Amino acid sequence: MDILKQLSLIGIVPVIAIDDAADAVPLAQALCEGGLPCAEVTFRTAAAAEAIANMTKAFPDMLVGAGTVLTNEQVDRAVAAGAKFIVSPGLNPETVRHCQEIGIPVCPGTSNPSDIEVALSLGLKTVKFFPAEAAGGLKYIKSIAAPYVDVTFMPTGGISEKNLLDYLSFKKIICCGGSWMVPKDAIAAKDWDRIRSLVSSAVQLMLGLEIAHVGINSANEEEAMKTATLLCKMFGWPVKVGNSSIFAGTAVEVMKTPFRGTHGHIGIRTNFVERAKFFLENQGFEFDPSSASYKDGQLKAIYLKDEVAGFAVHIVQK
Repeated sequence: MDILKQLSLIGIVPVIAIDDAADAVPLAQALCEGGLPCAEVTFRTAAAAEAIANMTKAFPDMLVGAGTVLTNEQVDRAVAAGAKFIVSPGLNPETVRHCQEIGIPVCPGTSNPSDIEVALSLGLKTVKFFPAEAAGGLKYIKSIAAPYVDVTFMPTGGISEKNLLDYLSFKKIICCGGSWMVPKDAIAAKDWDRIRSLVSSAVQLMLGLEIAHVGINSANEEEAMKTATLLCKMFGWPVKVGNSSIFAGTAVEVMKTPFRGTHGHIGIRTNFVERAKFFLENQGFEFDPSSASYKDGQLKAIYLKDEVAGFAVHIVQK
């Protein structure tokens, strides 16, 4: 899979400065277990190259890149250490060309239309936007993105749990870089449990997984109406009759005929179906491709392959 596509599916790129290369492996493990199998290790410290090497050796499937790359020499050291992509704070055409020559994906920093046009002249269609909040934030990105219909962005700088969803909801943003889930004091204290928890919270915030409804299978329409009416009588919900099911309120869908699942199905809403699917697949769960439904070329719903306690489970776009 294309590196930029992977970054888009992961959604959040932890930006890390490591002072001690020995911290790289436990930190990488905390990131992966928390749900973000990627890292941008910045060349702000002397330990960067060794840290990248340690991470990629211990976790070969992890998407580890090098950040704050300023020179061709740093590019070469990062690639030799195993970096799978390069990120820089600004746009240096010489460094970009060097990355292109050796075949390493590069995402240089931009902050204005002139930067973007230089990037386009170099054949790039995805750029970093830095420093995101200080340079004008999402409102500014939307303004400068309008004339450049094919350009996508990876904003970094000032991104946090407070504005993450705002940024990711703009379709021209493929992912966001941030460091709030990997605070320096936690790394210094080797508090991997705290980092794992912060990463998991960031992922859950991004995905926004919550129950949409529970579906109950019925033998026929008469039985479905009886069940739905009883539930609505209990809880004061309205009955809404559809073509294939009857809703009791909005939380319970009673099927007129047996549908997916031995007993029924559970619908889980998410902010981003593709990212939720990618996350669950990385946790070892499989999906049924034949169950996928699309709208305007975008995945909107899909069922997991296996049942849970006799219920089929699907994720659906909010």
